[in-house]
Amino acid sequence: MNVIVTGSLGFDYIMDFAGRFADRIMPEKIHVLSLSFLVEHLSKQFGGTAGNIAYTLKLLGLDPLILAPVGNDFGPYKTFLESKKIQTKHIAVHNNVSTSAYFVMTDKADNQIGAFFVGATKYAKELSLQRMYSSSERSESRSSRLRSNKKPFVILTATDPEAMKKYVKECRLLNLPYLYDPAFQIATFTAAELREGIEGAQIFIGNDYEIALMKEKLEISHEELVMMVPILITTLGGKGSIIETRHDSIGVAAAKPKNMSDPTGAGDAYRAGFLAGYLKAVNSRPALELTGDELLICGRMGAVAAVYTVEKYGTQTHTFTKKEFIKRYQENFGELLSL
Repeated sequence: MNVIVTGSLGFDYIMDFAGRFADRIMPEKIHVLSLSFLVEHLSKQFGGTAGNIAYTLKLLGLDPLILAPVGNDFGPYKTFLESKKIQTKHIAVHNNVSTSAYFVMTDKADNQIGAFFVGATKYAKELSLQRMYSSSERSESRSSRLRSNKKPFVILTATDPEAMKKYVKECRLLNLPYLYDPAFQIATFTAAELREGIEGAQIFIGNDYEIALMKEKLEISHEELVMMVPILITTLGGKGSIIETRHDSIGVAAAKPKNMSDPTGAGDAYRAGFLAGYLKAVNSRPALELTGDELLICGRMGAVAAVYTVEKYGTQTHTFTKKEFIKRYQENFGELLSL
């Protein structure tokens, strides 16, 4: 099954703050906040939600297609992706603007403060899943289509809000299965727009803060949110994750890191690990037939993928073979993984 990954492509500027943000913030002065942090380490890395997820999906044996815009400085990033055999033919280059950039600072408690420079991402709304899908259909031979009746799975992660709304409508129009992950764009959408994105998805994922914000925005209970989507995933950082369906609630423990280098990108790696397991399972039967045990395996794969990222500085600097991944899975969860 093909995987189309939407979202941002950009450069990550990662900084470490040796103290705690909480020690520098005066709650009674939050309305006149003025802060500056001294950092001793700055690293420029390849990043963006689409790039991060595609990178780990490739390590796990999938062949992701990235649909995203980039700017005139994308050359080194393109070379890197191609060196990893990740396809770049659907990445749109805009020569009048720079590639997007994410500036993030992490304190010693792994709290983060970040800012995203939109750059070329503002052109994401000009891209089209429908056009991409139709083009792929035309290029395939009739015999190829007969051999594979599976539609591509689409990953909708945070990017330009207008683009995200467009992609949701296109997925629903084409009946393409998708994962919905609005993340830091939740506040920019209306309740109706968020509801449309969730109700059409096979999977809705967010961290515990984002899930709480979503419920507040929709003015619904947690039970009502669970009923809106076949699979709801709440990530809890170092405490693991919770996978919920309309029948089950599955707690997934975090994998154990060998060191704590940098948490940036762990969420993207979790998504890739979960989806690698999920897509392998649904390739043989309908998604709604997956058991709680199968979803637990998917969640554990997400946990193992995430811990590889945590151990490296940057979001696309980790690496592993399938054999190494299987061994790490067994070390953490005491079971043999078929990959």
